[in-house]
Amino acid sequence: MIFMKLGKYKHYKGKIVEVIGVGKHSETLEKFVIYKEGKNFWIRPEKMFTEKILLNNKMVSRFTYCK
Repeated sequence: MIFMKLGKYKHYKGKIVEVIGVGKHSETLEKFVIYKEGKNFWIRPEKMFTEKILLNNKMVSRFTYCK
């Protein structure tokens, strides 16, 4: 089962995106996050969406949920 809070997230570079759903690849069952930025729709592997990255010698989340 996939669980991710739907709603607005801030990318570490500053853009706001909206997570609108989650899904699985039909053959590999890899989990994907489906999100929207402006008029564009994107998918990204869940592992990549939720990972931390090194930025200016500091570990930060790639995307952070906006309350």
